[in-house]
Amino acid sequence: MRKFETVRSKALPLNRADVDTDQIIPAKYLKRIERSGFGQFLFDDWRKDPEFILNEGVFLGSRILLAGDNFGCGSSREHAPWALEDYGFRALIAPSFADIFRNNCAKIGLLTITLAPEDVQFLMARAEELPEAETIVDLESQTVATADGSFVRSFEIDPAVKRNLIEGLDAIGLTLEHEDEIAAFEDARPDRYPSTASAEPPA
Repeated sequence: MRKFETVRSKALPLNRADVDTDQIIPAKYLKRIERSGFGQFLFDDWRKDPEFILNEGVFLGSRILLAGDNFGCGSSREHAPWALEDYGFRALIAPSFADIFRNNCAKIGLLTITLAPEDVQFLMARAEELPEAETIVDLESQTVATADGSFVRSFEIDPAVKRNLIEGLDAIGLTLEHEDEIAAFEDARPDRYPSTASAEPPA
């Protein structure tokens, strides 16, 4: 996955709580076999409303999404983070996230940030009033700040998740860090045992 770098962007204010994964990506699109291309279906039902926030051109290109409490609740489908990441978001900020959704985001390099409700509301109001104003998400320093420096907040993140995001390590990347040890183990494996190096099934 892509390494997470500091994000400096307009923030899109989705001022709704309890946004579930079916609202993020409707179930009718889950039949697709590709992992990519889900961004075009993000919030598909809501986008039928011309006044829905994602339809406002001023927020086009936003890479930071602000949301209400309990974002990503509902089913455990991975397609919801896929759709958000494919649309272009790199960081999500909310007072709380559903646990499975948060974990699914971390696996594809999408940063979820939990801030106090009053801080999220401040950023929401600022984005609504000044939609072109930029917000800065710095994972190294674990801070969210306004570009003018008038607002700076720290956030917590699991050290292992932080490392994976910064270094761009998904589950396969983490495994490949031990490639030499895996190869040495396979070399020492007796021939009578199946080997990962062989395409033939064991007799």
